[in-house]
Amino acid sequence: MSVMVETVNGLYCPAGDFYIDPWRSVRKAVVTHAHSDHARAGCESYLAAKSGDAILRMRLGAQSNIDFLSYGCQVKIGDATVSLHPAGHMTGSAQVRVEVKGRVTVVTGDYKLQPDPTCEAFEPVKCDTFITESTFGLPIYSWHDTDAMFSEINRWWTDNQAQRITSVLLGYSVGKAQRLLASIDSTIGPIYGHGAIVNACEAYRRCGIALPNVQSVTEAKASGEWHNALIIAPPSVQGSAWLRRFGKISTGMASGWMRVRGIRRRRSVDRGFVISDHVDWNDLFTAIQWSEASDVWVTHGYTQQVVQMLVSQGRSARVIRTEFTGDDPSVEEDGFQDATAETS
Repeated sequence: MSVMVETVNGLYCPAGDFYIDPWRSVRKAVVTHAHSDHARAGCESYLAAKSGDAILRMRLGAQSNIDFLSYGCQVKIGDATVSLHPAGHMTGSAQVRVEVKGRVTVVTGDYKLQPDPTCEAFEPVKCDTFITESTFGLPIYSWHDTDAMFSEINRWWTDNQAQRITSVLLGYSVGKAQRLLASIDSTIGPIYGHGAIVNACEAYRRCGIALPNVQSVTEAKASGEWHNALIIAPPSVQGSAWLRRFGKISTGMASGWMRVRGIRRRRSVDRGFVISDHVDWNDLFTAIQWSEASDVWVTHGYTQQVVQMLVSQGRSARVIRTEFTGDDPSVEEDGFQDATAETS
């Protein structure tokens, strides 16, 4: 019997009678992290990493039945032994290690190998079957040095200040925005945030993550000095009335999708900063090598291309389906906009 099988609700462990990141409400869910394409509301019970407890409760609601497990600790669920290990994607993100009768499967969820001050670094976990995302599973997606990217953001902000232009930096509200805040030079000027981002920052702080002060835009006094500030906002504000208060603006977007010039043009941003919370092409294959897995399942993104490369290398690999393809840069990935959106 396989450790994990595909079902209409997503990945299922028969030995433990639980799902990992189910697509619909189920009885028992193990959740890799708090983004909405992985943490679905309405399940009877959840298991997730302790380090992201406040973020997941913000996502699922305070009344949700959630058990939290520290990284590396094991718990028995039915006939399966489960442990969670850092994925490096965002605070509280975890790979799920499942062992049944000596066979080990690791489900990565979303992950990255690049450094991130807001979460623990990716931990290689040896296994028989490695189930990996492939959101950016094409050779064109190769990430730049992160320090260089954040230096570019700092220069863009200071250049805009000199021209009395307001800097609006777009990034997903949960995960990306906090990584940006923890990595930029917050001494350059005041920082303001969209309400969704300010709320998520509060949850991050409850998880013990230090972030610079971010004042809500709607609570700030009308200012003629917006040009000194950095405004952090989700991509959904583009083209909205929300931006009009800032006068003349320059928009930047932090995303792995900014690696492609055509996507930058379609998103109509002035600057694209190639900063992703997912593995790039090279790191994807590095993680697979570290796992020492004899079998690789690929999901969530450019699956066919990754499987083709693995097979050409002599590995056993196959595509597994998902309801979330991971290859649409127009879709918000954090799922927090609806509850916290500002309309004016």
